[in-house]
Amino acid sequence: MLDLSENLKKMNKYVKVFAPATVANVICGYDVLGFALNAPGDEVEIELKKTPGVELTEITGDQGLLPRDPLKNTVTATISGILEKIGRKDLGISVKLHKKMPIGSGLGSSAASTVAGIFGVNKLLGEPLSIKELMPFALKGEEIACGHGHADNVAPSLYGGFVLIRSYEPLDIIPLPTPEKLIATVIHPQIEIQTRDARKIVRQHILLRDAIEQWGNIAGLVSGLYRSDYALIGRSLEDRLIEPSRAILIPEFYELKKNALALGALGFGISGSGPSVFALCDNLKTAQNIKTMVQSRFEQVGVNSHAFVSSVNADGPRVLSVQS
Repeated sequence: MLDLSENLKKMNKYVKVFAPATVANVICGYDVLGFALNAPGDEVEIELKKTPGVELTEITGDQGLLPRDPLKNTVTATISGILEKIGRKDLGISVKLHKKMPIGSGLGSSAASTVAGIFGVNKLLGEPLSIKELMPFALKGEEIACGHGHADNVAPSLYGGFVLIRSYEPLDIIPLPTPEKLIATVIHPQIEIQTRDARKIVRQHILLRDAIEQWGNIAGLVSGLYRSDYALIGRSLEDRLIEPSRAILIPEFYELKKNALALGALGFGISGSGPSVFALCDNLKTAQNIKTMVQSRFEQVGVNSHAFVSSVNADGPRVLSVQS
């Protein structure tokens, strides 16, 4: 059991937390790059209760799609894991989950919920665990939700900003700098793409020349972030490996990409496994023009969409309210 004597003195009775949506892969960084958005995101309310155990009392905004069983819901299951880790299964925790972002959007919906839960319960208990120590629980939430414990959504949601997952075994998360002018436009078309299905169509064998180009783009993007070199960032936002397979799942993808680049986007690609698409821009006007263009194009082919224009969230989850 961890020594929590000092932390327990700082325990709160109630906390409400926001955790951000994320863009995974960032075009050239399949499974190793991601960044957090300021909007949208999910909110979780966590409260101490008298009887031991973790209960899920309410979910809003999910249209009944998420499991109510606390052992199967990513938020409560990972909170239970934290209580076991710190030796406090005797505590009673009541949870409410408020979905403020679309499910199955390619924006890290399950990751945002999980991160809000684990970050929130850690705050409630006086922060016995560091962000690094919370990360395995975030990965466990992804495993519960998607069948795979990938970090390219949960890591940026938990850490904020851009992150590089250098290695999974052992897990090595590298926070990257965020140039201050970067603005993301994210558009979620109202079509459904299952992450498992999107993974099935990814090529398992690739040409060496394509791999070399991809490695150069990842290195160029990371270098561009460190140098705030927007031209280098733009040159690096190309994907030779994954996009050609997944683009067929998204209506008008290459026409949207051509038009977005013509409007001044640094890059345009698929967020996570889709169906959301995103553009990275270096000014708000360009980002808003691309939002209008993409939504109009989707409308022309009979596809409704939701859109968000957001700066990069550098801080990750945040406490909305707390009661001691």
